[in-house]
Amino acid sequence: MGGGAASLPQLLDWLSRFNALILENRDYLTELDSAIGDADHGVNMTRGMTAVMEKIGAAPPEAVDALFKSVGMTLVSTVGGASGPLYGTFFLRIGTTAGPVAELDGDALAAALRAGLDGVVARGKAEANDKTMVDAMAPALDAFDAAVAGGSSISDAAAAAFTAAETGRDATIPLVARKGRASYLGERSAGHLDPGATSTALLFQSLAGALVA
Repeated sequence: MGGGAASLPQLLDWLSRFNALILENRDYLTELDSAIGDADHGVNMTRGMTAVMEKIGAAPPEAVDALFKSVGMTLVSTVGGASGPLYGTFFLRIGTTAGPVAELDGDALAAALRAGLDGVVARGKAEANDKTMVDAMAPALDAFDAAVAGGSSISDAAAAAFTAAETGRDATIPLVARKGRASYLGERSAGHLDPGATSTALLFQSLAGALVA
């Protein structure tokens, strides 16, 4: 098996990096969403992650489950549209699966992330090629699982997940949306990058960066 574990400080850094990337890409995400959605994805995610960082910054949780349950509840309560419940569910499931521990090894992180994806699928009822965040998240976790199973370090597994998330994100361009606001456009939704898949790629970019640090 590969080595390494994601410590609580590294998981906090993951969230901090994700917040920074969301802020940096706020206008871009909103621009993407203006083409096929409600033009609010960047604004909504910025609001949610700002609230998350304020919450955990004021009183940093001392266990992984408490951290991600706090993140999930904050996102559900502060983010409008579909992204709040979906990202919120993702983090809540991570926390529930991880349990009251101080770090996650490769297998434990893989299981927690997979539970997060399962929560997103259950909440949003999206499948592969529906042109949603699932199209970036599912291949990212498949790559992470394969890397961990193959003996890669947790940092290399996260890097593989990020690469797969980018590939999945880009593959949403030709798709016709079958879920969410974009699905109302029918064939006109093709030719556009999905904003949820784009923010999901940022999520895995952040994880890869935090686990290298």
